[in-house]
Amino acid sequence: MPRVVGVKFENTPKIYWFAAGDGEYALGASVIVETARGQEIGTVKMLPKEVDESEIVSPLKPVVRVATEQDTARHEEHVSKRREVLKTASERIAAHKLKMKLVDAQYTIDGSKLVLYFTSEGRVDFRELVKDLAGAFRTRIELRQIGTRDECRMLGGYGPCGRLCCCASGCEFTKVNIRMAKNQNLSLNPGKISGLCGRLMCCLSYENAYYSETNKLMPKTGGRVKIVENGETVATGVTVGINQIKMTVRVKTENRDGSFDISDYPLEKIVKLDASSAADELNVSKDEEAELKNMED
Repeated sequence: MPRVVGVKFENTPKIYWFAAGDGEYALGASVIVETARGQEIGTVKMLPKEVDESEIVSPLKPVVRVATEQDTARHEEHVSKRREVLKTASERIAAHKLKMKLVDAQYTIDGSKLVLYFTSEGRVDFRELVKDLAGAFRTRIELRQIGTRDECRMLGGYGPCGRLCCCASGCEFTKVNIRMAKNQNLSLNPGKISGLCGRLMCCLSYENAYYSETNKLMPKTGGRVKIVENGETVATGVTVGINQIKMTVRVKTENRDGSFDISDYPLEKIVKLDASSAADELNVSKDEEAELKNMED
């Protein structure tokens, strides 16, 4: 089985596997690895181990060597240039009147290539810009367009929950859609369900499976139910609300004098009088879908 080592790069929370060969690496050690962008420096976050072929995305890139003092000094020099590089590149972008937002700049360890990450709403013809930048920085230039989630991952930040953004804390990107918010009875207010990236919050997917299954057990709003205690029906009424966390149903019942009571009952005391469930009423309207479509991935 292949022997791999886990390496993490700067400005990304994800750990990537590289072929460890016969080498031994200590946690926290800096190593030079081969990537699609060239040779880069990273930090060992997982000690070498053997893994099954099925767990590897081929081809597996190798660890070139343990980083030397010269490698580390060169990397620090590149990092110190980042602010000036971004400033110069932004000025050149403005001069070419291109609709693109520069996010980050990273040199390969040997300085032979400068990778500039940017976001844009559409395709950008940056051929003349590349020539201009190559002349300014005297190295090979690669412009790489990324999505808004990737931008948030690279820059970091804190969400409305007060915690580090999911995409910057190591989670895998997952498909998030409006129905997930609907499943959780959340208001479809863009300001309430979107993250710093302007897209639907990643965390909507964390408990979606729970809400999806629970909604199948809950009666739908407006559905008729009966309340059963000790095997006997004590009242019938109409569902006016549900709480999937507490597993309770809010029921409106009518008294003999024509007045109404609204109370919460445990789900185990509720018997639906039809086959419908809360899962049946979670369709997103066309107006809501049109308004929020650009927030989905």
